[in-house]
Amino acid sequence: MPKILIVEDEEPLSLLLRYNLEAEGYTVDVCARGDEAEVLLQESQPDLLLLDWMLPGLSGIELCRRLRARSETERMPIIMLTARGEESERIRGLATGADDYVVKPFSVPELMARVRAIFRRALPEVVSTMLKSGDIELDRETHRVRRTGREIHLGPTEYRLLEFLMSAPGRVYSREQLLDGVWGHDVYVDERTVDVHVGRLRKAINKGRMKDPIRTVRGAGYAFNDQFAIG
Repeated sequence: MPKILIVEDEEPLSLLLRYNLEAEGYTVDVCARGDEAEVLLQESQPDLLLLDWMLPGLSGIELCRRLRARSETERMPIIMLTARGEESERIRGLATGADDYVVKPFSVPELMARVRAIFRRALPEVVSTMLKSGDIELDRETHRVRRTGREIHLGPTEYRLLEFLMSAPGRVYSREQLLDGVWGHDVYVDERTVDVHVGRLRKAINKGRMKDPIRTVRGAGYAFNDQFAIG
């Protein structure tokens, strides 16, 4: 799978990004300083760079400029992460060489979609558009879901929930992790909302006596600690 380097000095955000990218199967490294990232990039090049604009040691915009000036990294995909949302700043970031520009706060699902879009253009051979778990197939291009060949109709939230679970079959997620991965960390949604949509998803994909592919992992104490997985 592709390798991604996150250069971000906000630790909670870098941890959130790392968790969600690894859940999609990417290999992820994290660095908190621009000057340290420059050294790392001279030693090895990732398939994608997620680069914060404001960094200690060396700014992200200057690092981007230097990377584009080197033949080894001039074509490396770069997504700029920044709180600077003004049109002039977006233009400056793109003009410096960023392939995409994401303004904070952003939703994690949107960023994951932008990452996949970058890889579809830069490394189309390594991006899987078809996810499979047991007898369920999910086509990311057509947004169609089938189970044993039968098409399943899902609402947009149930589709994103199933896609997130199927991106890492067997991995167990808490309600909080599902909220961050499906709804985004900048949107307030009650954790019990997850139960409602998991219930709707189960109803849609389980017909007759079909085995429920979504596992509920009982947490210690209250049912509120339950976790969910597929496969």
